[in-house]
Amino acid sequence: MPLFVYVLGLAVFAQGTSEFMASGLVPGIAGELSVPVGAAAALTSAYAVGMIVGAPAMAVLSARWPRRRALAGFLTAFVVVHVIGAVTTSFPLLFGTRVVAAIVNAGFLAVAMPVAVTLAPQGKQTRATAVLMAGITLSCVAGVPAGAVLGDLAGWRSAFWAVAALCLPALVLVFRSAPAGAAEPHEVSIRREALELKAPPVRQAMLLGALVNGATFATFAFLAVIATDVAHLPAGAVSGLLAAFGVGAFLGVTVAGRTGDGELRRGLVLGLCALPVGWAVLAMLGTRPIALFVVTAVQGGLSFGCGSALVARVMHVATGAPTLSGSFATVALNAGAFLGPVLAGFVTESTGDYRYAIWISAAITLLALPLVVRRARVRHR
Repeated sequence: MPLFVYVLGLAVFAQGTSEFMASGLVPGIAGELSVPVGAAAALTSAYAVGMIVGAPAMAVLSARWPRRRALAGFLTAFVVVHVIGAVTTSFPLLFGTRVVAAIVNAGFLAVAMPVAVTLAPQGKQTRATAVLMAGITLSCVAGVPAGAVLGDLAGWRSAFWAVAALCLPALVLVFRSAPAGAAEPHEVSIRREALELKAPPVRQAMLLGALVNGATFATFAFLAVIATDVAHLPAGAVSGLLAAFGVGAFLGVTVAGRTGDGELRRGLVLGLCALPVGWAVLAMLGTRPIALFVVTAVQGGLSFGCGSALVARVMHVATGAPTLSGSFATVALNAGAFLGPVLAGFVTESTGDYRYAIWISAAITLLALPLVVRRARVRHR
């Protein structure tokens, strides 16, 4: 695998840390900026919305830019808004920096995914995609817990400074090593590429990606309170549970990257069929600490493994959209990441039982099964 693909993975790791770290910084932000906890928690939703809006918009805007300029420009903007966020005393401005950070993050991913696939050797395109996804999962394992610890020790602003500093090595390497070329203007037709969204395989792959990620984050958003309020674990165990999920996710992405090829093969189908069963088991055994840790790790592996394979599938079937295919996958995943926790939050608020977040995950993944079975039957006719 070309070294530059791992450079992109480093940048994605920094951006993934930023995306998820806000959940651990909410009390500090709310206290220092004198805003309700609910308002501070909305910073996470703002990021997801920015990703959804930013992916197609930034992909279109940068379609004719040289790849080096696009990647470096998005990453530079990401650093700048984190510096602004680290020094501001205004919550509205901080909120704005999160939206802008998400938009440029989406732009970076929309460019980085096709670049990684293009640079990968023949037959290893899915592995290139998995390297980028591994950056996200590693942020769950190491980046987010480290950000929470740093926030506790030195204040929430230090976590923003750390993300900005983490991006700098990747930015230098992007300037030095990124492909400099871009498609000729007549080779890029945004309208023609957008028509790929009418293709049933593309729509199906995006819907599956949204459902899997929606289920993943419906539970992930509530793991901390499930651990403390349902399993009655001490608060210190939360970081260990999140790390268990992240380790499972990293292993799942790694396996998917080495075995997948963008096709809806048996391994992916079996993984998608196992997801609702796993969520149901977690809901039933979530009160038992050992079972909670084990099944959480397993579900992290299944969820991110299937998610990574579905990202590769979106890009595999959207052959007529080499510029926009990365944004298709980004929009699908982040639509799920936004809607899943919203639905789980509504249900848990109504019932008063956080285990219902896990049952929502099971229900969402059950919706994916008819699509999987139908597609598998079509392939084997």
